[in-house]
This record gives sequence, C-alpha cells and structure tokens, in this order.
Amino acid sequence: MTSTAKGSSKVPAAENTLRILKLLASKRGPLAASTIASALDLPRSSVYHLLGVMEENGFVLHLAEEQRYGLGLSAFELSSAYSRQEPLSRLGRPLLAALVDGIGESAHLAVLHGRDVLYIVEERAKNRPSLVTDVGVRLPSHLTATGRAILAALPKSQVRALYPNAAAFTSLAEMEAPILKYSTLSSHLDQVRQRGYATENGEITPGFGSVAAPVRDHLGWPTAAVAVTFLAEKVPAEEWPALAKRVQKVAAELSVRLYGRAGQAV
Repeated sequence: MTSTAKGSSKVPAAENTLRILKLLASKRGPLAASTIASALDLPRSSVYHLLGVMEENGFVLHLAEEQRYGLGLSAFELSSAYSRQEPLSRLGRPLLAALVDGIGESAHLAVLHGRDVLYIVEERAKNRPSLVTDVGVRLPSHLTATGRAILAALPKSQVRALYPNAAAFTSLAEMEAPILKYSTLSSHLDQVRQRGYATENGEITPGFGSVAAPVRDHLGWPTAAVAVTFLAEKVPAEEWPALAKRVQKVAAELSVRLYGRAGQAV
C-alpha cells in the first residue's frame, strides 16, 4: 500500500509532489527515481510522471548522465524567496553590522537566485565608497565572491546542472569575464573548497576585492553567503586570510541562529 493510500489527502498528486521535493531538499545530492520511489513507498510510474511535470516547470533537473534528479532553478528561487522575506535578513543584519564595526569595511549578505546572487543586506562602513551590491541587486554568481562561496558549497553535480553549457556563463558588459566555461569554474571552486572561503578581485568593480563564506543549513546546504568588500590597495593580499576568518565566523554564527547549529560541508 502506498503512502497516498494510507493517508487522507484529497489531492494525492499534489501531496506526493511536495513529498518528492522535500526528499530531494533533505539530501546532499541528486537521487535516482528508483531511490525516490522506494524512500516514499510510491509506484515508479507515478514518480516518473511527477518528476516529468516538475522538470517541465523547473523544480527538478534530470541529470541524464547520472540518471538522477536534483532540485531545479525554480526550487532554488522558492528557497531564496523565503530567505528574502524575513528570517535571513533580520538575523543577518545585526551580525553584519557588528562585523563592519569591527573591521571598518563594508559587508553584505546574498542568496542564490537561479544562476545569480541576490543581495538582501548591505552594511556600509563609515567613509567607505558605495558599492554596486545594494539590496535587490543581482549579479552573475560565478563572478562574485558570494556566488562562488555558495556554488563551492553545493555538490558538484548540482553546479554542473546550473551551468550545463557555455550560454550559462553570462558576463558583465564592461568587464572581461575570467570564467567562461565549466572546466574553469570547476577548477576555481576546487580552490575555494580547499581554502574554505571565496575571493573576487576587481572582477565586479575595478580596484575592489571581496572575501566570502557560505551560510549553511543543518544539512550542510548553502542558503546564503556573507562577504566583505574593500579597496584592494588598502588590504594587502597577505591579510585576506585573516579577514576571511572573521567572515567565516559570522557565517557560522548566522547558521547557528537560523538552524540551531552550523551545518557541515556537503
């Protein structure tokens, strides 16, 4: 007997669609349809049908080479929308304000929105120039420190699904993009994982550098990233790791406030 038959739902297809999304969201990587069917006690034919509808609407991605399904852009957008509505920005703002007071540089908080990052909090340091990362601004995630921090914290298969071809690598009109293909992005993200934080130097605004760290949920999935941006000439490269440690501390504290504990790496 399937779970739908056991329950009292009057809309079993809708309920099972939500159950599949919740299952995918709870795992650290994409799943095979057979695994989904077994975990939820559903007929495989029903699972394939529901996955097909969700794929058409962008809520799941079919990774053909692996024969697995992962969360799609629409699912990420829902997650980002929830974050924007209140908890993340409300809990993050005082932490960023304290960070800015302590280091004298501007900080911001961003979430993944499709292949872009969307800035939801900005705390500008006194006597520091304005930045392009105002609240509500979207920038290509592979070009920003915040975006790279989030992407590096995702499973590689999920990153590949977000960047399936060269057309996915948009660039800023006035800048020569340093990352134009997946192999370059993958290599860069490997470096981010090894360091534990992401960087960007003059790729968004000439003369400005940034360091960023991911905010993880209780399962280790990245929900946002905290970053500090500064005039690169004022902060020598050898000081970036120490600055990154302070950013990582704030990101970990925000994880604790949101989820009760800091999430471990995926």
